[in-house]
Amino acid sequence: MLIDVDLKISPDQLDEESDIPLYQQIYGLVRKSILSGEVASKSRLPAEQVLIERLGVSRITIKRAFDELALAGLVRRHRGKGTIVAYDATAAVVKGSFDNLIDGLKRMGLETEVELLSSEIMVADSGVAESLGLVPGDSVQRIVRLRRLGGEPFSYLITFVPEDVAAEFSKRDLATQNLLELLEKSGHSPVSADQTIMAVSAPPDVASALGLNTGAPILRIHRIMRDRHGRSVQDVTAHYRADRFHYQMHLTRDDPESDWMTK
Repeated sequence: MLIDVDLKISPDQLDEESDIPLYQQIYGLVRKSILSGEVASKSRLPAEQVLIERLGVSRITIKRAFDELALAGLVRRHRGKGTIVAYDATAAVVKGSFDNLIDGLKRMGLETEVELLSSEIMVADSGVAESLGLVPGDSVQRIVRLRRLGGEPFSYLITFVPEDVAAEFSKRDLATQNLLELLEKSGHSPVSADQTIMAVSAPPDVASALGLNTGAPILRIHRIMRDRHGRSVQDVTAHYRADRFHYQMHLTRDDPESDWMTK
């Protein structure tokens, strides 16, 4: 059931002389109310006309502010229903860490729910073949999974595993167990990894799975994991909702002249 809310925004909170456009000022005020939990998830925001009259701004200003909120994944706009808050300030946030990568990934597998969306054997393209140390044309298993926390989606993962390694896994295993544990059981326990982290716009398939609008900002982590023999045993690209996943690290340095380094 939708609950109509009244945003606590008044004209005196806007500065027409500011270098910040009015739509962006309004966006910031509404965003703050949503992130703080003042406006709850599944609440319906006031109609555009109500805010136009209250704030004394143009329709295009309010529309642009609401469009920015939708692009950020904070609201969803429905014809005939209005603008509905999509962000839940009470939902838990997953925290990843560089300090203890493998253990952190294991904990994530234990603390979240996983849904196997697809699993298939396919021919590796040149990019996947290179990352896994294979010859183009070799076969790999492509695994697509969705992770949820508290029933809400927060990560969409696309994983490639060499076919001989994947032969040790059943679809039931993939639907119920952590991939790192499966690799360990198959004798390919990862001991090192290279990873790249980027902020990107969510493509349509990822956005749909994560409950976001296409183009919403997400965190993308590409990771190649190797076993003790130096063999690449997993190529995974993880897409995380920016409001549900935080990556943190602990930095140290020996003296004021040295560079900061991860622990």
